[in-house]
Amino acid sequence: MLYAIVKAALSGILVMIVSETAKRSPAFGALVASLPLVSILAIIWLWRETGDTARIAAHAEATFWYVLPSLPMFLIFPAMLRNGVAFWPALAAGCAVTVLLYLLTVWLVARLGIAL
Repeated sequence: MLYAIVKAALSGILVMIVSETAKRSPAFGALVASLPLVSILAIIWLWRETGDTARIAAHAEATFWYVLPSLPMFLIFPAMLRNGVAFWPALAAGCAVTVLLYLLTVWLVARLGIAL
């Protein structure tokens, strides 16, 4: 149980660091947020818990494929905000587009013989 609490605390601290950094400098906060810190932590936790290199490799590769459809949100969301769309509808639209792109990605990579 202590291990789960430590994992949650470290992960939460990461989010807090990004949030606090972004308040001071949006660009630097974005840089910190764009680092694959959560993925690296997840890989470390997975290694510590399983030691299974095949599982870790599959996780890292799947992460690559899932990052790609998430990228357009970071263009759609700010474009909507700059064009007068309120925060929550813009965020919802960005998330909805991301979900649709996730589904498209899963379908497309399956057709290419890549298992996620």
